Amino acid sequence: MGTCLLPTSCTLSWRSPLLQMIPSSSQQTLARCSTVRPGASSGEGIGDDDKLCRALPRRSALVSGLSLASSTMLGLFSGEAEGVVKQGLLAGRVPGLSEPDEQGWRTYRRPDDKSGGHGVGWSPIIPYAFSVRQDWEEVPVSIADLGGTEIDLRFASSKEGRIFVIVAPVRRFADAIDDDARIEQIGPPEKVINAFGPEVIGENVEGKVMSMSVAEHGGRTYYQFELEPPHCLITATAAGNRLYLFNVTGSGLQWKRHYPDLKRIADSFRIV
Repeated sequence: MGTCLLPTSCTLSWRSPLLQMIPSSSQQTLARCSTVRPGASSGEGIGDDDKLCRALPRRSALVSGLSLASSTMLGLFSGEAEGVVKQGLLAGRVPGLSEPDEQGWRTYRRPDDKSGGHGVGWSPIIPYAFSVRQDWEEVPVSIADLGGTEIDLRFASSKEGRIFVIVAPVRRFADAIDDDARIEQIGPPEKVINAFGPEVIGENVEGKVMSMSVAEHGGRTYYQFELEPPHCLITATAAGNRLYLFNVTGSGLQWKRHYPDLKRIADSFRIV
């Protein structure tokens, strides 16, 4: 305990946080040190207790400082270690992406708990899947993405090209469609590509559609389109209350060198 005498004879008591870190035996010695004997300031009559009194503050401060530094560093190191462990668990792994098969192809399946950018009130997005070469990586989708909140996923490969998936509410295009939509309810392939193609390539698709086809997998209909320029393959289908537009695109050189792989990626898109 320390005391402070004010001119009004008011005494205030306080306990130093540093003092709380000093062992009780040392605190007792400090208490004895608080009474300075006459002559001690001039060096007369200095005994063992006086020498200890002079040394103890330095020693206590040093011990306290070391203790504080040690605890701080321990906290930092434990925090870093925890971060390293977490990074080790997550590094190089994209959620939903499988290990490569014997041919180097991986399957991406949209995680069930993956959040979407369609606002409050929308039902969960029915998962989809597709296959890519092992050098493809997921690219974060920003809120400020120029494609809007309906872009659900982006993938990219510096060697082969780019992928993005648009998941749009079907009622934005047709009010009469229920919550178990089919692509046929929206319209035939020509109507779908003319209506939604501009959302994919950012311009009118007139004169750019090189081919279109219809395929059925697992009882669901898929429309497939090839456009150029720009070079892109679009697979369209509907499920639940949403329209899915799967777009695979690349530069002229990527298209020339890797068209078979890009076509295989486009053909692999499925609602699961």
